[in-house]
Amino acid sequence: MTKVRYEAFLWGAGTALGELPPYFMAKAARLSGNNTEELENLQELEKLQKRKEKGEKLNLFDKGKLMMEDIVERVGFFGILLCASIPNPLFDLAGITCGHFLVPFWKFFGATLIGKAVIKMHIQKIFVIISFNESLVDKFIDILALIPMVGVRLQKPFKGFFETQKQRLHRNSHKQSINSSDGNLLASLFEYFVFAMICYFLTSI
Repeated sequence: MTKVRYEAFLWGAGTALGELPPYFMAKAARLSGNNTEELENLQELEKLQKRKEKGEKLNLFDKGKLMMEDIVERVGFFGILLCASIPNPLFDLAGITCGHFLVPFWKFFGATLIGKAVIKMHIQKIFVIISFNESLVDKFIDILALIPMVGVRLQKPFKGFFETQKQRLHRNSHKQSINSSDGNLLASLFEYFVFAMICYFLTSI
């Protein structure tokens, strides 16, 4: 854990900075009076609240929106801290809510920074370290053999990929030659996949 502490902290701080645009946009819109978009967001939350009061069934995503808004509005600093401390795809709503209700900057950013760069960072760091433990990776490769037809064929490229990554990340990697075409094949496939996703995104917009 100590080997990646600073890098992980900077990653968490970067994600906290990434939460500022929704906050600043909502705050600027509220102060300027041009709050059309923010009004739409709040009206959507009001509609969801009315549906909940009427006993209508809400999906998990809508329930999450209402819970997020309720926690931030009622609990304040500790509500923001709680929402920032767990993997949360709805945290943009916390920024919009705080900006709209003119929550002080350091109250919002302080709670977000502590939650993401300290608490959530340690949770995810522990999870990644445990998940990529060498013995667990070996077990994963052994389990691949259980897949009918293609299991045994998948073992070799995955093993080569993990070995290649291990050699690249170790400090003495310059002493070892990396000649695993199987690992490089998996890396190339992933790069093509990312490239295809970017192309799809550009086409869609």
